[in-house]
Amino acid sequence: MVTIRLLGPPVIEHGREPGRQPRGRKAWALLGYLLLAERPPSRRRLAELFFADAEDPLGALRWSLAELRRAIGVPDLLTGDPVVTALDGTTTVDVLALTEPSVEPELLLKLGGELLEGVDLESCPEFESWLLVERRRVAGVVEARMRQNAIALVAAGQAAAAIPFAAKAIEINPHEQGNHELLIRSMATSGDRVSALRQVAICEDLFRRELGIGVSETLRDAAEVRPKSGPPLSGRAAAVSQLQAGRAAIVAGAADAGLQCLRQAAALAVQCHDKTLEARALAALGGALVHAIRGHDEEGAIVLHEAVTVAEEAGERATSVLALRELGFIEVQAGRRKTGDEWLTKAQALAETDAECAAILGVRGMNSSDRADYPAAFEQLGESAELAARCGDHRQQAWSLSLVGRAHLLRSEYSQAATILAESLDLVRQERWIAFLPWPQALAAELDLYAGKLDNSAEGFEQAWALGCQLNDPCWEGMAGRGLALLHAGRGDYPGATEWFDLALTRASREPDRYQWVHAHVLDTAVGTALDQSDEERARRLASSLSSLAGRCDLREMQVHAQLHLGRLGDQRAAAAARSLSADIDNPALRDLASR
Repeated sequence: MVTIRLLGPPVIEHGREPGRQPRGRKAWALLGYLLLAERPPSRRRLAELFFADAEDPLGALRWSLAELRRAIGVPDLLTGDPVVTALDGTTTVDVLALTEPSVEPELLLKLGGELLEGVDLESCPEFESWLLVERRRVAGVVEARMRQNAIALVAAGQAAAAIPFAAKAIEINPHEQGNHELLIRSMATSGDRVSALRQVAICEDLFRRELGIGVSETLRDAAEVRPKSGPPLSGRAAAVSQLQAGRAAIVAGAADAGLQCLRQAAALAVQCHDKTLEARALAALGGALVHAIRGHDEEGAIVLHEAVTVAEEAGERATSVLALRELGFIEVQAGRRKTGDEWLTKAQALAETDAECAAILGVRGMNSSDRADYPAAFEQLGESAELAARCGDHRQQAWSLSLVGRAHLLRSEYSQAATILAESLDLVRQERWIAFLPWPQALAAELDLYAGKLDNSAEGFEQAWALGCQLNDPCWEGMAGRGLALLHAGRGDYPGATEWFDLALTRASREPDRYQWVHAHVLDTAVGTALDQSDEERARRLASSLSSLAGRCDLREMQVHAQLHLGRLGDQRAAAAARSLSADIDNPALRDLASR
């Protein structure tokens, strides 16, 4: 067996011993690029990227590829044009193993160091920009894997075993409050409340010192373990009654009362040994923690993991589908693309009804759209909307259509976006779905802004802002606040625009379970406005934040925008990287922007 390790100082192992190693950093850089590129690159492209300063770039490439084949010991590897990196069963790559859901937990804990540590090539500026982006993406994948293992272990009653994984997630991304909450919850659930409270204090000091912000109450609540003993009631009838009351309270907007009823329903179901009822109560509770109350996605994920396990034991197919889809939604919203897609793939394999398929495809389309895979997004969201219409689920239809409209808006296809968003808004109003209204309303107001209908645009953004604040929804507030900032910028009021951008950024990122795409979208627009006003200090700071966020969350189009902003600030490597990154994204508007 040959193992190629790209995390940390790179090395090729034959068995357990390091064998012959490639000579020079360029060889390692070339190997890493070939193994991680989305599609096989041409020889001409590789020669331009790595050997532009050589007398014979293609000859230098041939020598380097031969050197890599000798070091790896696979004669047919890295051949052809484009250069193919098909690996057989005798060769593994640590980074690629992370893309497999079956990756061994022990391997995860052994991983350390950044991608291609020590391999930096000042003479290859475009590669350097690619490597920076890829390091952030890979770090995000490793972080997501650590979190998944920790959550699964807590849900399985092995909280102490979850602690190393949660701690590793913090090591990778110490500024993500959800990672600290997961560690605190693991400690508290394992019985170590003292360590949990100490970790709360560590997080509070870290966030205050390095970010200038406080932490949410959810973090402190994680140190308190709720007893699982049931209420004075008993019996299956009481459990069913509590489940129905909890669901009704959640629908009515009484989140606290609803959560209490759903917790009681789950505890009663355990008491009467009814696995079916327990699975349904856990799925309802997990869904409510995710959607009905902000900042509780970590707890919701643990409960949903439990729901999946119990539903499988009970043969509750529909409950499994629901819980798996919700787990996928949590990951997609947080920008953890791979793990999100894995949950949704499992859900889709079990789905049977049009309603189930429509809901799953809606979240898959959201994931594809967030990472700028527009062909997949249009296909998934279009099918979702059709299935939802066929089964009469008009809320799901409106939700999926709104994302289709967003995709057209981002591609500057304004007429198509207006048509689709008008349909979504009509459905939202027919359904009286007030809790969702600000999202399509803000998108439609942006179209009015670009069409010069400033009064309509202002009214739409202001209504979306007011309702978003009333609903206490960070996503809606971020989108509407961004729109109001754009209006102020269009009127020449840069101080007003800056104030609104800062408010939108604060609102969009105030909860640990925020929608990362919205956070990045607000950052992107704020950077562009600062650059238009020659406010380079602010633009540089925000562009750096955008690049880091987009890399970690695999927001490919946002990464192109970040590189374009940095290019405007004088970084020629970033400008070249933007052109390269945009070539793989099917967005004509983006390609036009990158080619200027």
